[in-house]
Amino acid sequence: MNVSASSVTPHTAEHHPVLLDEVLDALAPRPGGRYVDGTLGLAGHASALMERTGGEAWLCGLDRDPQARARAAERLAPWGDRCRLFASTFDRFADALDELGWDTADGFLLDLGVSSLQLDVAERGFSLHGDGPLDMRMDMGTLPRPGLAPQTASARTLDNRADYHTLKHLIEEYGEDPQAGRIAKAIVEARDRAPIETTAELADIVRMAYPAKWRASARNHPATRTFQALRMAVNDELGQLERFLDAVLPRLAPGGRIAVISFHSLEDRAVKQRFRLWSTDCLCPPHLPRCVCGHKAEVRLVTRRPILPTREESIRNPRASSAKLRVAEKTGGAEATPPPVAHGESSARRSDHE
Repeated sequence: MNVSASSVTPHTAEHHPVLLDEVLDALAPRPGGRYVDGTLGLAGHASALMERTGGEAWLCGLDRDPQARARAAERLAPWGDRCRLFASTFDRFADALDELGWDTADGFLLDLGVSSLQLDVAERGFSLHGDGPLDMRMDMGTLPRPGLAPQTASARTLDNRADYHTLKHLIEEYGEDPQAGRIAKAIVEARDRAPIETTAELADIVRMAYPAKWRASARNHPATRTFQALRMAVNDELGQLERFLDAVLPRLAPGGRIAVISFHSLEDRAVKQRFRLWSTDCLCPPHLPRCVCGHKAEVRLVTRRPILPTREESIRNPRASSAKLRVAEKTGGAEATPPPVAHGESSARRSDHE
């Protein structure tokens, strides 16, 4: 569904797109090119891409958050019909491309995780600072959720209906919290007394589940990882990423690029493994004398190691500090211009780890 700017929610915080110069250099957008921003947000990356091409590119923007889409539509209005916005999760990008009549696109961008708009509005239920309803739905309940368990309908539903083992697994897997068992037990005991309704209630339950010495020495709020885990489960974030990676390569034009910014180790690992698979010629076991699988590389790695924010960007925008950017280019066509060194090795940091 194409949307226009309307009912734009006031929002005073300045928006800082993560790794902006690095993303633009990686995608190397050109006039006349077709680009997909699968996590449009407030259109920081998208508007910069349009400016970089002199307003001569074509943009397909997807976002499930109605507040974000409204603000993005206003920001992209100067480019008119060159920017088409869709109320959709990014794993459904093919539906948008089909509606636009695009067989392929020249670039795809994902900026994963939660947005500043979602974090900064207590009523959205993402932040453990302040108090709001325990929600965490990025789409605010406006989109269907095919295939997802009813207990993940919202963070409130998940907290109050999931059994101990499910909660423990989610907090261990998505939150990577060593106290997952204690936290899950505390949540179950608390909801047996009364339903957990607000972010402040949950944050306090998790805080008190931590051993006192851990609470005293923790750099971040003890509930940070639990909130992350619930958000990822409610919004099926890893499932969407896997489905996107399953579908994207046939819709990427030869010479086109995929750029993915991740903030979680599981997301980064999924992207890294898929890019490595796509860029490998033979997948046969090493003991075989010759290749029998017939697998051929379909992409080249533009970034063998992830690009990290500069120290200056991390100071200016602390939420960017854990970002990792990986980029791959589809082979079989004219290669895009390599990223200038000024925004690569000497400016953005590159991780020492693959």
